[in-house]
Amino acid sequence: MENRFKESLLDKNTLSVTWELVPGRGAREKAQESALAAAEQAAKGGKVHALTITDNPGGNPAMLADYLGMEILKLGIEPLVHFTCKDKNRNQMESQLYALDRAGVRNLLVMTGDYTVSGFKGRPKPVFDLDPTHALELIGNMNKGLEIPGPKGSTFHQPSDFFAGAAVSPFKATEAELMVQYFKMKKKVQAGAQFIVTQLGYDARKFHEVLQFAKANNINVPIVGNIYILPYGAAKIMNQNLLPGCVVTDKLLAELEQEKNAPDKGVEARLLRAAKMYAFMKGMGFAGVHIGGHNIKYEQVEYIIEKGEELSKNWMDLVPEFDYPQPNGFYYFEKDEKTGLNSDRPANRKGRPLDAPAGAGIAFSRFMHSMIFTPGKNLFPMMRNIYSGKSNPRHHGFEHLMKVALYDCKDCGDCALLDLGYLCPMSQCPKNQRNGACGGSYNGWCEVYPNEKQCVWVRAYARLKKYGEESQLDSYRLPPANWDLYQTSSWYNFYTGRDHSAPLLGIPKVEKKKD
Repeated sequence: MENRFKESLLDKNTLSVTWELVPGRGAREKAQESALAAAEQAAKGGKVHALTITDNPGGNPAMLADYLGMEILKLGIEPLVHFTCKDKNRNQMESQLYALDRAGVRNLLVMTGDYTVSGFKGRPKPVFDLDPTHALELIGNMNKGLEIPGPKGSTFHQPSDFFAGAAVSPFKATEAELMVQYFKMKKKVQAGAQFIVTQLGYDARKFHEVLQFAKANNINVPIVGNIYILPYGAAKIMNQNLLPGCVVTDKLLAELEQEKNAPDKGVEARLLRAAKMYAFMKGMGFAGVHIGGHNIKYEQVEYIIEKGEELSKNWMDLVPEFDYPQPNGFYYFEKDEKTGLNSDRPANRKGRPLDAPAGAGIAFSRFMHSMIFTPGKNLFPMMRNIYSGKSNPRHHGFEHLMKVALYDCKDCGDCALLDLGYLCPMSQCPKNQRNGACGGSYNGWCEVYPNEKQCVWVRAYARLKKYGEESQLDSYRLPPANWDLYQTSSWYNFYTGRDHSAPLLGIPKVEKKKD
């Protein structure tokens, strides 16, 4: 069955265009009717290849994106449904994917999702059972025919036909934030992402950087640039970091403040800015553009496409207009002074100051690991012998008490301290991200606790970089937490080969002794 969106992204001679719709809260309110009316126009207009549908943006409830996607599909245009990990556990995600598959909704943008903010009678409980790499792996397995183990052997489902992508946020000011974003992008592609969409920003050099990084790291999937039609009000909110992951610098905000004094309140200026972004993205070699904005009309989307095509012939002339670096912002590549974009030379990261403290805590943890958690060395054989019998509640109690004091342990039983610079992603990341940071951090601060807590992945990068080991965060993917192990001894599970570390470290599984 034809998938016009997929074909447009894979066609080297086509710049794929998606337009974002926000269904809003409610079932039959103005927002839903407006979204469907816009979809009908886009289907008839023929210039948009897919309509993207947000999934509870901002952490607030809204109509299920899946259902609106089904409605849009009936109008004759492909939906691109945002598929986020914040509200559902892995079983609900699988159920949702079955429904989407049966309905013929195939295009998915898989993301962590904004931290939950509001709901019925207060803030809802966030879920974050899987991260995007896990969700992409599940989707990939469904595309092959999901294997279902059973007492009489495995059965296999009929293969689905999902075309799933993921997001990356290059608009990061610190080295640690940027590097963990790119590390995670690589993991997402390895897990099965078939395209990448950038987060929201306005720095041409950063857009170019994503393409350069992908090329340098043999990431051969289509990359889509994000164009948000930016009014002053939204820009002010983004400038204050009240929409996590969306970056508007003081310089850009000042320009928008001037534009809003025009008779049309800046509409013409912001549409032209969007058209110029379309033009330089096409010139740089993006496979597509993702157009978004509040209360945007289809005629405005058409203007951006047509004007962008016209301007793309001289796209290099537009680059100086999008010089919006963050203060002391880090770039992966050295600057090409001639073009104002990036050279192909990576910036020298050695000797740069660390973005977070890396003091006695990491030194102590490394020493303890070398003594008792390194297979075949020092006290490891003795510890493995101690833990080879039945799990001992006293051992578990001592372990948990010590790890709560040192690492704020949540007793998940499948410890990731060894993988994250001896920091716990289950207790110190509100989104429980086991394979990299979400896109919401700002200047190193956690999205949920800005100016209070540093992002745990920024801290982990700094700790590992101190010892020249930051590439560990780029070397393998962690599986999701196994809730069979919850509130059991992670040391017992480690030494007996039951946790995720066993295959990584070559620890054989010891059969559990019966009482």
